[in-house]
Amino acid sequence: MGLLDNTHARRAAISICVLAWLMPAASAGSLQVSHSLALPREVAEPFGLPVSPIDWGGLVTKWQGVVRKLGDERVQLAVCDGDRERCASEAALQFLAIVDTARLREGRARLGEINRAINLAIQPMSDLDQFGEIDVWSSPLVTFYRAAGDCEDYAIAKLVALRMAGIPADDLRIVVMVDVISGEGHAVAAARLDGHWLTLDNRHMALVEDVAVRNYRPLFVIDQSGVKRYSHLPLLATKRGHDAAPATAQDPAQPRLTAVGIGSDEGPRLSR
Repeated sequence: MGLLDNTHARRAAISICVLAWLMPAASAGSLQVSHSLALPREVAEPFGLPVSPIDWGGLVTKWQGVVRKLGDERVQLAVCDGDRERCASEAALQFLAIVDTARLREGRARLGEINRAINLAIQPMSDLDQFGEIDVWSSPLVTFYRAAGDCEDYAIAKLVALRMAGIPADDLRIVVMVDVISGEGHAVAAARLDGHWLTLDNRHMALVEDVAVRNYRPLFVIDQSGVKRYSHLPLLATKRGHDAAPATAQDPAQPRLTAVGIGSDEGPRLSR
């Protein structure tokens, strides 16, 4: 590829700065958060629950692997954003086009555009069908290249697209949950708008506020600093004619939750 002119160089530099949040100052292999730091009030998590940072376990390993991949992809996205005519990656161009459209919108419309566009761009497919493995976490350009993925692949792509579209990193999360009815794990992106957390789910085109999510129990939340575990796990479920209530030891959902890894740092097995 030839040398970029000054305009292209400036665009590439801006893109690199926008994506720099994805690579913490510490190396991905040493991604840790001090347990002594109190969570600031202005960085309250989705579902309004306290969290505890974790620095080991299967989920942390998966996320560290994604962070390393994002480090490579941020360069490719920056170069393609600076000179799209010479960009050799159709996946990067498709991803950047979604970001471009979202930048033209404001507020909830911006979030909704990214949720809708990425839901339509990716076909739901299990990791076993796609890779012959269970629970593979892919970076956005891999997902767009294959045009297929499962819930966490959608969530990762949305997280990166939202950040590139101008949403502050402090207002973005990935939430790993468990369906208390089926026992399946699920992941969604979450974005904070006007003090409210909205979930971007690959199963729905509409944005759903966290307080309106039903039949799911949040287990872990991921942001720019790493992985955190919810300290108290509510039951986000309703029955006909009854309000939501916390699970008890006699709750019939409990055996299912144990089966998918609740109480461990491995995280549940995620479904489509």
